[in-house]
Order: sequence, then C-alpha cells, then structure tokens
Amino acid sequence: MAESEAADFWQFSLAVYAAPGVAEECLALQDRHGIDVNIALFCCWYGWSGRGRLAAVEIAAAEARVAEWTRNIVVPLRSVRRALKPLVAPAAAAIRTSVKRLELDAEREEQRLLVAGVPAASDRVDPAGDAALNLTSYLAAHGVADVGVGRLLGALPHT
Repeated sequence: MAESEAADFWQFSLAVYAAPGVAEECLALQDRHGIDVNIALFCCWYGWSGRGRLAAVEIAAAEARVAEWTRNIVVPLRSVRRALKPLVAPAAAAIRTSVKRLELDAEREEQRLLVAGVPAASDRVDPAGDAALNLTSYLAAHGVADVGVGRLLGALPHT
C-alpha cells in the first residue's frame, strides 16, 4: 500500500466530513448505533475511488484490522476529550485541544490501517453507486437500516 493512498483517503475524509450536515450525520451514526465513522468513510472512499464493491467478508476484515487500535486508542481518547468538554477550568480547554489533536492523529493511523493492502483503483462504471452500496452493506451488517445517510453520500466528490 502506498502512503499516497492513505493520504488520499485522509483528504477524501476531511472533504466529505466538512460538507454541511455530514459531521452531524456521522456522529449520530457513531453515538446512536456504534458505527465507526472511519469505516463508514472507508466504505465510501473504496467505492468512490474506483475500487468497486466490498463483500461482507472484506468489510469484516477491514473492521478486524482496526478493532484493537480503535478500542484501545481512538475510543479512550474520544472519551477523554468529551469528558473535558464541559469543564470550565482554563487548563481543561488546553488539555482538550491537545487530546483532540492526539485523537485526530489516532484516527489518521486507523485510516492508514484500513487502506493497507487494498487493491489499486480500476475503471469502475459507477463509483458513487459502489460507494453507496458499500456504506449500506456496512450499516446493514450492524443492524442499521433506514437511517439518513443522504448528506454523507451527497458530499462525495464528483468523479
């Protein structure tokens, strides 16, 4: 896996996440349904980038690649950041900023782990459709159906 693929995935994620309403949609999936936002974005990127559709076994393998990292590093950092948010002490704000930076670094590493070993892009006919199907498959595997992901899918860059 070339580091450029990890960088491409990171830039894709930043662009999609910054689109209006996407952050809120992603956080609702995370907080209400336990969805890993990085895996949801990976499913979208995988299809959008021309790599095609992910089989259920491939989604499960991606989840397995990052499970320990996410459980032991990303989630605890997120918990600390959220615990610091309501505190009014000046030191709490500074520490929260530092923890947020560490959390972003940890999420970027999670994304690097996700793209490890992915195949090269091909000339797929329907990358947006593949992205939508990949995301839908991931959500369905976690019992999440009929939720609003329109903003997330609508924010995919045009190919």
